[in-house]
Amino acid sequence: MEAFFVSTAIVAVAEIGDKTQLLALMLAARYRKPLPIILGILCATLANHAIAAWVGAEVAAWVGAETMRWILGATFIVMAGWCLIPDKAEDGPQAGRKAGAFLATLVAFFIVEIGDKTQIATVALAARFHSLVAVTAGTTLGMLLANAPVVLFGDAIAKRLPLRIVRVVAALLFVALGLAAILIPAAR
Repeated sequence: MEAFFVSTAIVAVAEIGDKTQLLALMLAARYRKPLPIILGILCATLANHAIAAWVGAEVAAWVGAETMRWILGATFIVMAGWCLIPDKAEDGPQAGRKAGAFLATLVAFFIVEIGDKTQIATVALAARFHSLVAVTAGTTLGMLLANAPVVLFGDAIAKRLPLRIVRVVAALLFVALGLAAILIPAAR
C-alpha cells in the first residue's frame, strides 16, 4: 500500500501547474464535456503509466539494487528541480478540431505525458517499489486527483491556487524521496 499512497501523493502534487493540467483546462474550455475528458485522461494515463512502470521495474531488475538506489536518488532530486520550472500551455500538442472530447483527450494526454515529469516519476517509483500495479494505480489516481477538478471547475481553481508554493512543495517531496532512496535501501 505504501507504493500506492506515495505514488498517488507525488503525482497529484507534481501535476499541479503541469502542462497536462493546462491541457485539461484547455480541453474543458473547448469541449465543455467533463465526463469524456475525464475518461480520456484516465485511459491515456493508465496506458502511459503502465508502460512507464513496466520500464521502471525492468530497469531496476537489470541494474541491481545498489546501483538503482543511486540512480533513483539522483532522478528524484533532478525531478525536484524540474518541478520548480513552470510549464506553459503551448508546451504540448493542441487537440484536433474534428476529434471528439474523449478521443482528443486520449491522444493529447498520452502524447503530452511522454517524457513528462510525472511519467519519469512513474518509472522511478516503479523501480523503487517494485510494484507495477500499485504504482500505476497510484500515479493514475494522482493524475485524476489533480486534473478532474480542473476539468470540472477550471477557472475558479486556476485563479486561487498559489502555483509557486505548490511547485515548491512538489520539489520538496521529490527531494525527500531522493534522499530516502539513497539513505534507505528498498525492501525486496
